[in-house]
Amino acid sequence: MKEVELLAPAGSYEKAKIAYLYGADAVYCGTSSLSLRTRADMGDDDLEKTIKYAHSIGKKIYVTLNIFAWDEKYEEIIEMAKKLEELKPDGIIAADGGVIEVLKQYAPSVAINVSTQANIVSLHDCNFWRKNAAKRMIMARELNKEQLRYIMENKPDDMEIEIFIHGAICFAFSGRCFLSDFLACRSANLGDCAQSCRWSYNLYAEEKNNPGEFMPIETNEYGTSIFSSKDLCLINELPEIIDMGIDSLKIEGRLKTEYYVASIVNVYRNAIDDYKRDPKNYDAKKYMKEIEKIKTRELTTFYFNDRKNKDIQEYDGHQYNEKYQFGGKVLKYDGDKAIIEIRNRLQVGDIMEIIVPHQLEPIEFKIEGLWDAETNEEIDVVNPGVKGQVVKMVLPIRCEENWILRRKK
Repeated sequence: MKEVELLAPAGSYEKAKIAYLYGADAVYCGTSSLSLRTRADMGDDDLEKTIKYAHSIGKKIYVTLNIFAWDEKYEEIIEMAKKLEELKPDGIIAADGGVIEVLKQYAPSVAINVSTQANIVSLHDCNFWRKNAAKRMIMARELNKEQLRYIMENKPDDMEIEIFIHGAICFAFSGRCFLSDFLACRSANLGDCAQSCRWSYNLYAEEKNNPGEFMPIETNEYGTSIFSSKDLCLINELPEIIDMGIDSLKIEGRLKTEYYVASIVNVYRNAIDDYKRDPKNYDAKKYMKEIEKIKTRELTTFYFNDRKNKDIQEYDGHQYNEKYQFGGKVLKYDGDKAIIEIRNRLQVGDIMEIIVPHQLEPIEFKIEGLWDAETNEEIDVVNPGVKGQVVKMVLPIRCEENWILRRKK
């Protein structure tokens, strides 16, 4: 069975470390102002540190430089290309033809991966970019499996194919959207999306023969989120995707929390490894059980199985998980107690889960006691953002640095 790369999002240096810890073969992260997630916490110094860390542990890293750039951006783009030529990431993700020309000139030793923003939907399109020095094609999410299979069976051997298998879907064609720019003066194509598609709207219908008389369309208390998509999830289709020979399986989410990155990477790491070990007994239900704990929107297979699929939109604007939330992150140990950086309100008696790297089933336990990390004073409740946000806690097993705790609500 062909080796497949599990590619995780890294919105910061800390998130990159957690992604690798929980099983990612590679991460992708942005430049400070030239990627489509400029609000991710990744400055140039952090980018350099992340690249060096990845290579020190034998992992891969791809850098996104995938904005659609105005001419005034090119001086900065050229300087970044020169910097990346020195830092040697495993690839640079770009979509703009002008940017790719700059990369060919100023970062000639770094592989070019064509971003999903370029809307690659055909083998002909793949061959065009290959002739223009690209090594890997990140396919548009709108492709179905028959189209992908055709590309895999007819592409040149040295061409790599990457697809998204999990995460948010844009309402627009592979993310090429001007809705945010129109409503909030924040361009998604320059990395500053306001996620206008996730907003709730009040809608009215005007009867043609009575202009000026508006009738409200039924909505709930939040309006209706007519532009908001469900999240992509291809855990059921994973065996079919691996058997196609896809080179890299990508998870969306550079703006997601460390908890999300750890949890979802861990699920797919286990699923891939289990399928490779025992393909006949692959059971997607047990992985979906964990994904249900992580998801913040409903899930869809988008167009992968059926181009006519209409089960795509998240009309109620769901944005959170009602049953589970980020509890905290292990920093280190002090004697027999773990020091935890908490991320949500915790109290004695709460039911928690430890997400163990490379182990699908979490370890459940109840908080029997909490201690202030500075004073060692015993406390009953702790809230993030106030004194005591770093606490001591007794755990049922000894955990390593950056292991993630989940709170069961």
